[in-house]
Amino acid sequence: MATGTAAQKHRRTTWHNWAGNITATPARVVSPTSVGELQEAVRRAAEEGLRVKAVGTGHSFTAAAATDGVLVRPQALAGILSVDRAAGTVTVAAGTVLKDLNRALAAQGLSLTNMGDIMEQTVSGATSTGTHGTGRDSASIAAQIRGLELVTADGRVLACSEKENPEVFAAARLGIGALGIVTSITFAVEPLFFLTAREEPMGFDRVTAEFDQHVTENEHFEFYWFPHTGNCNTKRNNRSQGPAAPPGPVSAWVEDELLSNGVFQAVNSLGRAVPATVPAIARVASRALSARTYTDIPYKVFTSPRRVRFVEMEYALPRERLVEALRELKAMVDRSPLRISFPVEVRTAPADDITLSTASGRETAYIAVHMYKGTPYQAYFTAAERIFTAHGGRPHWGKVHTRDAEYLAGVYPRFGEFTALRDRLDPDRVFGNDYLRRVLGE
Repeated sequence: MATGTAAQKHRRTTWHNWAGNITATPARVVSPTSVGELQEAVRRAAEEGLRVKAVGTGHSFTAAAATDGVLVRPQALAGILSVDRAAGTVTVAAGTVLKDLNRALAAQGLSLTNMGDIMEQTVSGATSTGTHGTGRDSASIAAQIRGLELVTADGRVLACSEKENPEVFAAARLGIGALGIVTSITFAVEPLFFLTAREEPMGFDRVTAEFDQHVTENEHFEFYWFPHTGNCNTKRNNRSQGPAAPPGPVSAWVEDELLSNGVFQAVNSLGRAVPATVPAIARVASRALSARTYTDIPYKVFTSPRRVRFVEMEYALPRERLVEALRELKAMVDRSPLRISFPVEVRTAPADDITLSTASGRETAYIAVHMYKGTPYQAYFTAAERIFTAHGGRPHWGKVHTRDAEYLAGVYPRFGEFTALRDRLDPDRVFGNDYLRRVLGE
C-alpha cells in the first residue's frame, strides 16, 4: 500500500469538459513546452502501457479526449511559428487558441476564410473534431489546412501535406486524435477583408421553402429556428468593401445578452426550473429580434461570445435532405411533451476531400440541437437522432451522439481507408480510448 506521502504525490486529478457532461481521471497530466518533451512523453507512456490523449479547451461534448492514461495539455505549444505571405499561409503551434490566432492574424492584415461561431478552442482541437461555420464555397477550418505535423505512436514527428505523406494528410486534418498528437498546423490565409452581416427574422415555412435560394445567393447563410414557434432568425454574411460599421449598443445587447449570455442564462434557468414556461419564453424571445445590418472584419462577424453552457448534438445531412429533416424535427417537437429552450441552428458546407470530414464528398447541411446544461436532454436528442440517421446523417465528432463504427462505415465511403491508416500508424492503440473504440471499432 502506498504511504500517505506517496499517495498525495500521485493523487489523480479529475478533468471535465466545458459542458460538464464528460469527466476523466488520467494517471498523470503533462504540459510539454517543446515538441521534444511531447515526443518523450509519448514514448514513456507507450513503454509503460499507458494510453495518451491530447485535450484542448474541452469544448467537445464527446469523450474524444478522455483518458485514464496520460492527458497532454498542449497550451504551452502556442503562437504563430511563421508567416509565408507569398504562399498565403501561416504556421501555428497546435495549442494556439483560435481567439489568439484570429487577433494575431488581424494585426498582420490577414484572416482565415471561414470559421465557426466560437473561438475558444485550440486550433488542433477544433480541426481534429471538424469544427465548422457555414459557407457556400468555403468549408470547415480543417479544410483550410495546407500542412501539419504530428507525433506518432513511436514518438516520431511526421510532416504531412498534399506532397508529403499525402495519405496521412487526407486523414489527419480531421483525425479525432486517433492518428497522433498534432504539434503544428499550416493554414491557408488571405488578406484581411470585410463582411457585411444581414440578420432578419423570417417565418419557418418561408425560410425552409427558400432555403436553396438563400444558400445559393449568399456566401454564408445560416438560420436559427425557435422550437414551440414558427419563428426563425436568418443571418447572411457576404464580403463587402467596408468600412467597418459594427452593431450599435442596442442590437449588440440583443445578440450578446438576450440570445447568447446574461438574459439568455436567466430565461434558461427559469425554463429548467419550470418547463411549462418554455413555449411562452420562446415566443417572446423570437419576437424580440429585429432586422439589422453591420460590417466588420471576419472573426468579429463569424463568432460570438458564449457564456451560457449547454449540451449539443449536431448532424451533417446531404444538403438536399435538410428541409425534409427539419420539418420532421419541428413536427416531432410540436406533438411531444418536450420543452426546448434553445434555438435549433442550421448551417451549410460545400463538399470537401477530408477522409472523415462530415462534408466529405457531399454538399452538406447541418442541424444542431441544444439543451441547457443540467436539463435532461436524452429524450430530445434520441428523437432528433432518429430523424437525422434516417436521412443518412453523419454526427459531428465532437458533439453528443450514439453512433458506432458499423453505422459510420455505412455513411463514410472512405471509413476503411481511415481505419487502415490508423492500424499502420498506431497498431497498439497508444492514442485509443473508449470513444474511439466505439466510433472506429477495434
